[in-house]
Amino acid sequence: MRSISLLAVALSLFAAAPSVAADTPDTDLDARVAAVEKRVVAWRRDIHQHPELGNREVRTSALVAAHLRKLKFDEVRTGVAHTGVIGVLRGSRPGPVIALRADMDALPVTERTGLPFASTVKAKRGDETVGVMHACGHDAHTAMMMGVAEVLSGMRDRIAGTIIFVFQPAEEGAPPGEEGGAALILKEGALSGAYTPEAIFGQHVWPGEAGTISYRARGTMASADRLTIKVTGKQAHGAQPWHGIDPVVTSAQIITALQMIPARQINVTTAPAVITIGRIQGGTASNIVPETVEMEGTIRTFDAAMRTDIIERVRRTATDVAAAAGARADVDVQSYAPPVYNDVALTERMEPTLRRAAGDGLRTMELVMGSEDFAHYQSRIPGLFFFLGVNAPGVGNVAAGDLHSPDFMLNEDAMKVGVRTMAMLALDYLAPRAAN
Repeated sequence: MRSISLLAVALSLFAAAPSVAADTPDTDLDARVAAVEKRVVAWRRDIHQHPELGNREVRTSALVAAHLRKLKFDEVRTGVAHTGVIGVLRGSRPGPVIALRADMDALPVTERTGLPFASTVKAKRGDETVGVMHACGHDAHTAMMMGVAEVLSGMRDRIAGTIIFVFQPAEEGAPPGEEGGAALILKEGALSGAYTPEAIFGQHVWPGEAGTISYRARGTMASADRLTIKVTGKQAHGAQPWHGIDPVVTSAQIITALQMIPARQINVTTAPAVITIGRIQGGTASNIVPETVEMEGTIRTFDAAMRTDIIERVRRTATDVAAAAGARADVDVQSYAPPVYNDVALTERMEPTLRRAAGDGLRTMELVMGSEDFAHYQSRIPGLFFFLGVNAPGVGNVAAGDLHSPDFMLNEDAMKVGVRTMAMLALDYLAPRAAN
């Protein structure tokens, strides 16, 4: 999280800035959003039908770059963090630099929505061939940001400053052995020097009432750590397991024991925490006790001290349970992202804009156990991350296909709200200031 002293500086800066005028005329903006709406839907369907995994978004980034060049952006950079695209749009007057971010990558999920533009793409992921699907809405994020780019490129006279459009690869994580995502964009210095934003905005589609905007100041989404545990025993015949050390049974005991950490060992009144094992693999035949079993999972937390404590408990639990069985457990924890933390001063400053964009559809939200690598930007730049409801009419949150599900679908009518909201955030933040 950002230090207290840095937050104090940000608070003073935002407090000194004039508040966003609630009566800013939006007629021109609304007309431009309406004009681009059909193209946003078409872009989304095209990207959905041709999904690409992280660090492999070659077709998608080419589509984005061509669009920004057609709009005569001041600068278009490609190959950022492997396949990312950064567009620079300068307003008619000098002013601050801000950034808008959209992610482009899909997931290793086989689609079963039955949509006429459903993905049938397959790709190699490690040694496996997997289905590929935009099951997290990144197709909509990219398409909406392309729409925002078109809208704002025609409204430079209302922009006093510079907008950096960040079309990011690998939000879902880079392939094994590779770097990627927001962390690599920052490492490469793509948002440094003259392109250092003083604020960054992002949005994510969400199974909620279509067109609603949900947000929360301070901690919003959990940190995520990837957990890998390799259990090594001794191979034996399945009919004589006492001749070996069974890593399968030991792994089952470890998985059960891990659930006792958040359930019985952590003060969850401080902040929630989750440990989930999502993959376990071992063995070659039904009648062989294998030598090794490997499991993978995720650790989700909101509190830095709690995260450190949980990771230590995971290591101790896995190694001690394995040792009790005569096996060995090797534990590896890799950080994906810190918590998404919406800067308090920035959130308060832009709340009137969110309200104007969403009207009665503005919602405050509870904590989300999901994670987002947008948090890497927020660790350096004051940021605001919000959620766009995209359920079909009359469909409740429970009935809707969840994010990362092969059944996930979104209501394309909601995308115009996402375009309008992101454009309004940029326009209001960079509105020319009256002279003192």
